[in-house]
Amino acid sequence: MTQGERRTPARRTVLGAAGATVLGASASLAAGTGTAQAAEPGTTGAAHGRGRGYRSLPVPTVIAHRGASGYRPEHTLGSYRLALDLGAHVIEQDLVPTKDGHLVCRHENDITGTTDVADHPEFASRKTTKTVDGTALTGWFTEDFTLAELKTLRAKERIPATRQENTLYDGRWTVPTFEEVLRWAEDEGRRRGREIWLHVETKHPTYFRSLGLGLEERLAKLLRRYGRHRANSPVFLQSFEPSSIQRLARLVDAPGVVLLSGASSRPWDFVRAGDPRTVADLVTPEGLRWIASYARGIGPTLDLVIPKDASGRLGDPTTLVRDAHAEGLILHPYTHRNENSFLPADFRRGTDPTAYGDAFGSLKRYLETGIDGIFADNPDTALLAAADLDARG
Repeated sequence: MTQGERRTPARRTVLGAAGATVLGASASLAAGTGTAQAAEPGTTGAAHGRGRGYRSLPVPTVIAHRGASGYRPEHTLGSYRLALDLGAHVIEQDLVPTKDGHLVCRHENDITGTTDVADHPEFASRKTTKTVDGTALTGWFTEDFTLAELKTLRAKERIPATRQENTLYDGRWTVPTFEEVLRWAEDEGRRRGREIWLHVETKHPTYFRSLGLGLEERLAKLLRRYGRHRANSPVFLQSFEPSSIQRLARLVDAPGVVLLSGASSRPWDFVRAGDPRTVADLVTPEGLRWIASYARGIGPTLDLVIPKDASGRLGDPTTLVRDAHAEGLILHPYTHRNENSFLPADFRRGTDPTAYGDAFGSLKRYLETGIDGIFADNPDTALLAAADLDARG
C-alpha cells in the first residue's frame, strides 16, 4: 500500500460517516464503515438535537482536532469541512487576535509554520523574537498583522515531514476568521439539517490581555451575535488558563472546558498570579471540585488518563475519569493521531515514524476508560473505534 493510499480516507468511509451524520444511522459497522450514533425520536440529525445541549452529543464524542488535520492543513475551511464529511461530532477552533482585534483560527499566534508568510518579502521586517508564556519564539505573529494583511497569506501544512500528502493543499485556503467559521457553521447546519458543534479555545489569553487584545470579550460578542452564548448552544469554550474560562462564564452561559497539560506543569495564568498549584493539584478531587464550580468539563492530556511507563508503553488508567465524573464533569482528552510517532510505544508498527500504527488498538484502550470524548486528527478512525466499542457493549 502506498503512502497516499494509507493516509487518504477511503471513499466509502467518507460517504458512510457523512451519511450517518445526516441520516442518523446507528453506531455500528456496516460494510466496513463506522457511523454516528442514532438520532433519538423527535430530534434532527444523528444525536445532535437542536438546542438540547452538550449532553445530547454521542458518547464518546469525536472532536475533530483543528478539523481533519490528519488529512488537510489545520484550521482551514477545507479541514473543517472534511471533518464534517467524515462524520465528526464537533469541530475545534483555536483563536488568536490580529493587530486590529479580529479573532482568527490558528493553533498559535506564531504563523511561521502554518502560513506562507516567509515567502512574502513585504513582511520580511515583521519577523521578530517574542516571549510568549515564558518561551522565546522567533517568527511572524498574528498580533503584528491587520486582518487585511493576514488575508493576503495562504495556509499550509504545519508538519510536512510527517504529513507529506497534506502539502498538496498548501496555498489552497486563507486563514479564516472566527466570524467566517460561525457563518460557515450556520450554512453547513442548514445544508446538513443539524447543528454544527464547535470547540473553541482561547490561546494565550493572559499574554494577549497584556497587549490590550483581550480574547474573552471579543469571543463573547461574536457568540451573542450568532446565538451561541446560551447553556444549550452547540459550542464548548476551552482554555489552558482557568481564569479565561472563569471570565467567559461571567460573559456567556455556554459550557466551559478547562484544558490540562502535564501533571507537573502550571497554567500560565497561575504562574503570573503566583498561584503555586500545578495540574497535579487540579486533577485531585478537590481540584476537580473547584473546576466544576465554573466549568462543565476538562480536557486532559491522554497521559493523565492512562500514563506511559519509561518505555513509552501504556500503563494502568488513573482514577481521573471516575473522579471527574463524580464532580459532574465530562472529559474530552487530547490528542489522538494515527502516526507511529504520536502513538504509545506498544501500538507502533514498523520503523517508519510517519507510518500509521495500531491506531484502533490505542483508541480502544483510551475509550474503554469511560472518557466522554476524544480529540482526534483522524476523526474517521476515532468514529470507527467508537463504533467498535458500541458494538461490543
